[in-house]
Amino acid sequence: MLSSGGSLKLATIAGIRVGVSTSWFLILFVFIFLFQEQFTDILGDSTLGFVTAVATAIGFFGSILLHELGHAVAARREGIAVTDIELFMFGGFTRMSRGAASPGQEFRIAAAGPLVTLLIALLGAGVSIAAFGWDAFRNGATLQGDAPSDVFAQWLSFLVAMNLLLLVFNLVPAFPLDGGRIAQAAAWKVTGDRTKATRMAAILGQAFAVLLIGYGAYELLTGVGTFSGLWWIVLGWLLGSSARAAMAQTAVTAKLEGVTVADVMDAEPVTIPSELAAGQAWDEYFLRYHDWPWFPVVEPDGRWTGIAHRAAIEQVATASPELAMRTVAAPADAEGQIAADASLEELLGSEPLSRLGVLMATDRDGRLRGVVTRDAVMHALQARLAPS
Repeated sequence: MLSSGGSLKLATIAGIRVGVSTSWFLILFVFIFLFQEQFTDILGDSTLGFVTAVATAIGFFGSILLHELGHAVAARREGIAVTDIELFMFGGFTRMSRGAASPGQEFRIAAAGPLVTLLIALLGAGVSIAAFGWDAFRNGATLQGDAPSDVFAQWLSFLVAMNLLLLVFNLVPAFPLDGGRIAQAAAWKVTGDRTKATRMAAILGQAFAVLLIGYGAYELLTGVGTFSGLWWIVLGWLLGSSARAAMAQTAVTAKLEGVTVADVMDAEPVTIPSELAAGQAWDEYFLRYHDWPWFPVVEPDGRWTGIAHRAAIEQVATASPELAMRTVAAPADAEGQIAADASLEELLGSEPLSRLGVLMATDRDGRLRGVVTRDAVMHALQARLAPS
């Protein structure tokens, strides 16, 4: 599954923050509790049973992390920034700066996660069968028959089974599962309408959610399984909620279609020439615009080179007023800018805009075309989404 907020940071991988929600610890405990007894029966030792259950839980959630990293790598290859991955009780979530721009992009990003899961399953199955034989692998994967008494054999075989279940479930063509996103990409390709494709995938997602809730209710009412019944009901409710949210988002996206950063930015921002001396810049800009905390600094050809902050320039203007602004301004970085022709949807998904409150709108050559603020985006949204 392709939101993050309030999670605990586990690590940073290739610049991507990996966090876990509190629900993840709950399911980790439940996972260990459920399988400890079965592994103990197979291995004949309670300590080994507990260790194997813990190792299996870690291995499974590690597989989910690799699954989400597959999405992240594919998104980055398509030019879409990825800021974080969150693991929670039912899987994982990869947060991207924007949605796919074409059906092909959507398909490649959505299919990358299941492909990683398939590779994990194939590699694990190959190692297990080669080392321990088909019968040991099959019995270990199903926790039935003469399951292997070797801890590693049991762990690896069952981990393969868990990944195969994850793969099958994720490929169900119901949004927001990966299969639903693949179906969305296919519908988008056929119809040429992203909004309609998303709506179709979301309807399938809602239908699948109803099936899960119904099956969970059946297990509860018939006494087949209290815990599993509750599990399916909660999972169905969460998937249904995500599908309904996608339906609502399509309506918003349709109203924002065609709006770009250039439409909401200040196209004539006050800028400071990079060759200007700090003392002169202080007198002509900061003292003149006494309530402005910063100014963009641009080169003679219009390229954005940095930000001049009031407190920093005041110190330099006193100590070394002859220094050029290009040498004392905070350097420009990719995080603080966005393409002037980027969509408003991409702007809404910008984590730097949310954190910094402002972005520099530049063209393909890095020349400053305008400044876009969080307030400007909010005003544009209000105007677009207001009732006719």
